Amino acid sequence: MIGRIVIALAVLAPCLLLPAKIRAQDVPGIEICTVEKTMERRTSCLQSNVDFLQKTITKLAADHQQKLDAANRQIETLKLSLAGLQKIVDDVQAAQKKTAEDLKKKADAAVPKDAVGAK
Repeated sequence: MIGRIVIALAVLAPCLLLPAKIRAQDVPGIEICTVEKTMERRTSCLQSNVDFLQKTITKLAADHQQKLDAANRQIETLKLSLAGLQKIVDDVQAAQKKTAEDLKKKADAAVPKDAVGAK
C-alpha cells in the first residue's frame, strides 16, 4: 500500500513542479461567459465559443458527408448486384418455361402415337 503511494507521488511530482500557466491548458469547449466581468473578456469568451461551435459543425458535416458518400457507394454496388441477380432469375425462369414447353410438346406428341396404337 505504501509502495503504491510512493509510486503515485513519484509520477505526479513532476506535474506539480510545472508552472501554473503550463498546467492550465485551455481545453476547447463551451465556456460560461457570464462569469467574466469585463466586456473584452466576455467578448473573447463568446468568440471562443463561436469558433469552437463552427469547428465542431464543420467537422461533423465532413464526417457525415463521408458517411453519406460511403452509403451511396454501397447503394450503387447493391444496385449492380441486384441487376445481376435479376438477370439470373430471368434466365432461370426462361429456362424453366422452355423446359415446361418442351415437356408439354413431348407429352402431346406421345399421346397421339399411343392413341393410334390402341385402335
